[in-house]
Amino acid sequence: MEGGVAQNNPRTVEEVFRDFKGRRAGMIKALTTDVEEFYQQCDPEKENLCLYGFPSEQWEVNLPAEEVPPELPEPALGINFARDGMQDKDWLSLVAVHSDAWLLAVAFYFGARFGFDKADRYINSLEILLLVKCSFNLRQ
Repeated sequence: MEGGVAQNNPRTVEEVFRDFKGRRAGMIKALTTDVEEFYQQCDPEKENLCLYGFPSEQWEVNLPAEEVPPELPEPALGINFARDGMQDKDWLSLVAVHSDAWLLAVAFYFGARFGFDKADRYINSLEILLLVKCSFNLRQ
């Protein structure tokens, strides 16, 4: 998948939330259960890499989209460069914080055309990735 672009166009509040949860689940896998594979893919010798989460609950480390402007908001660029200059847990926490921001940006991008009321704020029921990552570390 070139530049992490996935063809997806949620049309309802429920679909935006399902998209968000799927992307989030993929990123949680990258930062927890697949952390060794994720770490290896983030080689500082490579070009600017990004962590993408997909609605299918999969994740990918890849170059950013080549199109300008990109179809979707872009995740943090160059996550691989700081990897060897920080403690692993601090680097993963930094990636988690940037991933939270990207997940919200994508959800807001899709949701911009909707008028949400309080009952439609599903996103508020989920923890941010940084808290999920920290909780995972405590259980290890």
